[in-house]
Amino acid sequence: MLDVNVLFKIAGLAIILIILDKVLKASGKDDIATITNLTGIVIILTMVINLISKLFTSVRTMFTL
Repeated sequence: MLDVNVLFKIAGLAIILIILDKVLKASGKDDIATITNLTGIVIILTMVINLISKLFTSVRTMFTL
C-alpha cells in the first residue's frame, strides 16, 4: 500500500528544489542551480524506483510467481 508520507517527502523535496533554484539563479549561479536540480531529480527517481520495486515484489507474492 502506498504510504502518504512518501508523497509528502517527494513534494517537500520538490518545493525545496524550486526555492533553491530561484535563489541560486537570482544570485547568478546558474551552473550550481543546474547541479542542484539534477541531484534532486536523482534523489526523487531513487525514491520512485524503490516504490516500483516494492510494487513488483507485492505483485510477485500476490500471484506467487
